[in-house]
Amino acid sequence: MSTENIFTKICSMLKSCSDDETSLPPALTLYNEGWMLNLILDWFATHPTEKDSTKELSFCIPGGAKWYSESLLPTAFRARQEKDKLAEKETHADGAIGNIYITEGTRRGLSLEQNASHFVVTEAKMFSGLSKGVTNAPYYNQAARTVACIAEVLYRAEINPKKMGSLGFYVFAPESQIDNETFEDYVTKDSIKENVEERANAYEGSKDDWLEKWFTPTMKKIEIGIISWEELIDFIKDNDKPFGEEILKFYSLCKEFNSP
Repeated sequence: MSTENIFTKICSMLKSCSDDETSLPPALTLYNEGWMLNLILDWFATHPTEKDSTKELSFCIPGGAKWYSESLLPTAFRARQEKDKLAEKETHADGAIGNIYITEGTRRGLSLEQNASHFVVTEAKMFSGLSKGVTNAPYYNQAARTVACIAEVLYRAEINPKKMGSLGFYVFAPESQIDNETFEDYVTKDSIKENVEERANAYEGSKDDWLEKWFTPTMKKIEIGIISWEELIDFIKDNDKPFGEEILKFYSLCKEFNSP
């Protein structure tokens, strides 16, 4: 069978995964937050908009920017030696947008281009919350971890956060989850600052320089927020009604197959 026929078969299987007779679990295969995010980011990437026009969303993808799904962000709290009791692995980013590239020698590691001016990380959710910690720091939640990794990406690229034109971390989630305040305690600058400082203080001073020169300036510059899928879909419908209607149908199936 040719590669073309393989892709045709894959498309056929995906199309039928919501049928009663499917062999594939719909939520895991297609109707999930990962594919919702891919569709949203692809639309914004192929329909560049100025930030002023998306002010209500605090989100855009400028022309020339790239996006990656399922990339890995480096951590400032990497292992210093074997079996380091404080260490953690890279942080998974559902979506990353900006002047970015995949680090040479890796498959998913993310880096910033020289003179980068745009870097935004997105976390996609349906009916789950943010993860609450890592093995060696149970209190170190997903929002704090991601923002700390954003600071580490800037540090490794030697780009002063103050010079970034746009720097952001956003959670995309259903409106009902936002109304239920599922993320409210985590996605705030005060919460993230407190969480990361606690994490760094466990290193007894060796992370103080990183906190002062990279994390604190990142916190001063970064925009942090929660955006509903409904807001994103409404914006798309206002600018591209046919696709907006299609993605609304897809979102309805995502909610159906992922509902608790």
